[in-house]
Amino acid sequence: MAQTSDNALVQWLVAALLIAMLGGAKAYVLCDIESNKLNLCFEAITGNHPPKPIEKCCEVVKHANLPCFCRYKSVLPALGINPANAFALPHKCGLKTPPECRVI
Repeated sequence: MAQTSDNALVQWLVAALLIAMLGGAKAYVLCDIESNKLNLCFEAITGNHPPKPIEKCCEVVKHANLPCFCRYKSVLPALGINPANAFALPHKCGLKTPPECRVI
């Protein structure tokens, strides 16, 4: 039971951190990426039919620790991010999507 509440707390904290980062707060490093660079991919991961990621977004994705980001996929919908769109980015940027990132 304690592990479940710990997981919920971690997810809440990550959600709060991501909201702060996307809102323009002080930059933090998350999964090897400065948080202020995450907004370069926001359009490519939101909505039902997002546009192709811009080149600068793909540069961010290429330098990210993708398995690290995969740990946060359950938090993404709370931020308005479609996990399927988010984890399609590596492929759209010419990379392999880590198995743990695949959304069924």
